[in-house]
Amino acid sequence: MSGPAAPAARKMMRPRDAATLILCDRSRGGLSVLMGKRHERHAFMPGKHVFPGGAVEPADRKMSVAGPLDEIVEQKLLARTRRTSPEYARGLALAAIRETFEETGLAVGVTDVGAPKETPNEAWAHFAATGVYPTLDGLDFLARAITPPGRPRRFDARFFVADASLIARQVPDVVGAEAEFVELAWKKLEAALELDLPNITRNMLGILAALSEGPHDRFRPRPFFHKIGNR
Repeated sequence: MSGPAAPAARKMMRPRDAATLILCDRSRGGLSVLMGKRHERHAFMPGKHVFPGGAVEPADRKMSVAGPLDEIVEQKLLARTRRTSPEYARGLALAAIRETFEETGLAVGVTDVGAPKETPNEAWAHFAATGVYPTLDGLDFLARAITPPGRPRRFDARFFVADASLIARQVPDVVGAEAEFVELAWKKLEAALELDLPNITRNMLGILAALSEGPHDRFRPRPFFHKIGNR
């Protein structure tokens, strides 16, 4: 008798912690962002253009870093959460870096301190094999968003932003016809807004556009998108 109960179960699904990394390039004249097109067969957001990201894994909190999160970024990241430990914040940021590597082949970090000697799982071992040490001091926290109830998957996602100069290595042949991303490209903000985007991705591009017009403010409020009642 699972059929009638399925919609209610989806509405009660607890969102899973997730992290996304928006890579920005200002060397091409104006602001460009890295966008990937999801495979059409994905259950979640098929065929949409998005930023790389995914669910947080327990091992992400255990991975060592070359540089910590900025203190203000960490405070903003932990606001309005039940978990307030630095390890939790670090795990969110590291998940964004790991997912970016797994989906695009881009290793974000530094190479001047050598590769990590120990890693908490196989996914991070693959990252360390590139010779890159992940670093968090170049990441900023842009916004938070929780997938509305009733979707096939729900995430409590934190969106990070980093400059393309933090890309230290690239592994080939990660993007392709049967991969998570079938396309990967740098897009000017104006061109990115013309793509087939989820609403939350469009919102993030709008926030980026607004921030690019003024001086960087570490203390600014971070938007939090979530459903309350019918809003």
